[in-house]
Amino acid sequence: METKQPELTLRRIFIFWVPLAATWLMMSTEGPFLSAIIARLAEPKYNLAAYGVAFAFALIIESPIIMIMSASTKLVRNGEAYRKLRNFTHLLNGLITVAMLICIFPPVFHKIAYDMIGLPPPVAELTHWAFVVLLPWPGAIGFRRFYQGIMIRNNRTRLVAYGTVVRLVTMTLTALGLYFFSALPGAVIGAAALSAGVTLEALASRVMAHSIVNRLMAELRNPGTISVLPDLSYRQIARFYYPLALTPIIAMGTHPLVTFFMGQGRFAIESLAVYPVIHSLVFIFRSMGLSFMEVVITLLGEENEGRIPLRNFALIVGGVITAMLTLIAFTPLNELWFHHISGLSRELTAFARTPTRLFVLMPALSVLMSMQRGTLVNNGHNTPISWATVLEVGSIVAILILTIHYLDWVGAVAAVTAIVLGRVFANAYLALPYFRAMGAKG
Repeated sequence: METKQPELTLRRIFIFWVPLAATWLMMSTEGPFLSAIIARLAEPKYNLAAYGVAFAFALIIESPIIMIMSASTKLVRNGEAYRKLRNFTHLLNGLITVAMLICIFPPVFHKIAYDMIGLPPPVAELTHWAFVVLLPWPGAIGFRRFYQGIMIRNNRTRLVAYGTVVRLVTMTLTALGLYFFSALPGAVIGAAALSAGVTLEALASRVMAHSIVNRLMAELRNPGTISVLPDLSYRQIARFYYPLALTPIIAMGTHPLVTFFMGQGRFAIESLAVYPVIHSLVFIFRSMGLSFMEVVITLLGEENEGRIPLRNFALIVGGVITAMLTLIAFTPLNELWFHHISGLSRELTAFARTPTRLFVLMPALSVLMSMQRGTLVNNGHNTPISWATVLEVGSIVAILILTIHYLDWVGAVAAVTAIVLGRVFANAYLALPYFRAMGAKG
């Protein structure tokens, strides 16, 4: 039986949120670190482009499982719910691993890389090898996100951050070891570091969730301790998760779509080379907002009683992180980041400035999206989330077609413009369902 929570204050939200924000912040350093490694190896332009494309492919494959953390945060209230959602997670992990194997098969990969995207042969070959090395990555992501959701639900957010430390240490040691002691291409080194890091993090998450899992399984062995909550069926899990799964499936499609259109725009190779580096920088600040969704799901309350302090906290976080990114984008700090830290040439550093400046609103929009999605998930209104994503992706594609094929924009500039405007449209669409959910119980 769930105990009544203490009054929700900004301090309590901050204490709960900080480990999750630290987790996302630590993960956001992966991209810049690996890009910096790749940029210092042979043929950096080709390898940066190949790493970006391989990562985009892997994101699509993992997309059906990525929201399992939100599902376990919301649904795992007793042992029976744990057992059923665990089985559901294993099934999804198996399916996405099979999908990854199919895409690795050379005839299938060549169809995608050459015929659909139109990658130059050197980039396509490097992309294939990197993609092969990323094989364990999607399944490991699903496994660890399931157990992370359980830890979040049980107020063990610090353990989630500890798991990310394991991931970063493993990734760093793998990347540096291969950098100094192997002749592998940069794209392959980046992929190997990612796979090793997330696999160790998944195992660490299971170990750290052990005491919670033991308590949940004890409920199954001793029916007298089972809480008085309604049973959760596989049908209910599927109905709850289906809209959530559709959201990243549709959203993750934007990355390869953006890659595809950048490859057709002006300065294609330069755009493909700088976009992963720009995205990695922006993700550092977006990560603060992405970490907020599980906070909302956990702390909003059954009657939305935490809505006002959560809203105020979101406004503070969104304002601060947007100001920080703006400072980098519009001052000489951008040269420090792109040239001296990320290792881009001065030519590519200059090329990256305009797209970065167009991205400055994205952190605030991410905080708003997390507040909207978390509120809807908490109230069981998941379908609008999927429709908002459909609108977002559709807008991105339409804007890319307009700017690339009709206005002849530079690929990276067109891509960032489309992504930001697509998110604005999605936030606007969710406004009405969000206020309805708040009003229904508030």
